[in-house]
Amino acid sequence: MRGQQIAKLEGQIKRLDDSTYQVNSQSGHGLYTVVRGSRDWRCSCPDHVYREVKCKHIWGVEFSLKLRDKVQENVVIQPIAINACLYCQSQSIVKNGLRHNKYGDIQVFQCNSCGRDFTINFGFERMKHNPHAVTAAMQLYFSGESLRNTARSLGMMGVEVSYQTVWNWIAKYTGLMEKYLDKITPQVSNTWRADELYVKIRGNMKYVFAMMDNETRFWIAQEVANTKDTHDARELFHMASERAGKKPQILITDGLRSYRDAWLKEYRTRRLEDSTVHIRNITLAGTHNNNKMERLNGEIRDREKVTRNLKKDDTPILTGMQIFHNYVRPHMGLHGKTPAELAGISVKGKDKWLTIIQNASHRPQ
Repeated sequence: MRGQQIAKLEGQIKRLDDSTYQVNSQSGHGLYTVVRGSRDWRCSCPDHVYREVKCKHIWGVEFSLKLRDKVQENVVIQPIAINACLYCQSQSIVKNGLRHNKYGDIQVFQCNSCGRDFTINFGFERMKHNPHAVTAAMQLYFSGESLRNTARSLGMMGVEVSYQTVWNWIAKYTGLMEKYLDKITPQVSNTWRADELYVKIRGNMKYVFAMMDNETRFWIAQEVANTKDTHDARELFHMASERAGKKPQILITDGLRSYRDAWLKEYRTRRLEDSTVHIRNITLAGTHNNNKMERLNGEIRDREKVTRNLKKDDTPILTGMQIFHNYVRPHMGLHGKTPAELAGISVKGKDKWLTIIQNASHRPQ
């Protein structure tokens, strides 16, 4: 019962990493560390150390984890089903042949109630190319192919397009998907990581600042800066908090002063118990390393090598990479799941690009 009381109190349990938690005593005068071992939990409180019993702090952490799993809100993005007439909303519809064009066939439906014919092609209206050609181009490009190689690969599948057309698709649909996905709040953990990476934009040295969730590896926010040491990272922190609907309990960064200044202004409060803990001066090896962020940086670097530098600060390439990283690409480090799946957002269908574009374009009647 005391463990349940601890779990239900706001701010009583603070997560330090995947296996370590700090628990405030109910009297308010103590702070105990609960660590998950290979077989069981360990606590620094006298009850557990000297009596070797499962103390209320361990019970509290276990109840807290169960409560978190229970309240996590799962969002399922399904492919758009065609089950009603666009004009009268009647569900009495039947297939009525195909509309042929140069690049594929589009299914035509007829409504038995109003007698009108219609087609449904959410997100690809007035497009002469098959939607799967567009999503195949997105997959090829963000998997590492260049624009020209993507266009050549599509040509081998019978879809003759120029590399400029491929770029137009990327620019159009990344913006569309971004607006839709930004409205869905990911269920990220309370430990976030931030790091920066230098890139060339039109030949000039600039920096990509990124924020990522430690547990799900969900890429929360990003921004492009002209400088590294004098950049104000508050906007990145603010965007991340807006996107996640909360601020982190623990922030892991390197020793860059920009992060400390932004932490002081955005995440530090007068009440220390409500402040975000800032862990700095991390290394590639040790208790607090930044290997997960370095892996994300590697994805950006690999993409930059293919494009031979980026063309503008607000390039859709970074937005598309963020969508690909979060919602489309399965990660070996996440046991074949996407960061979005671990963050409570599941995209259904064999073609996830298609599912997201359909939902982003769909406007309920």
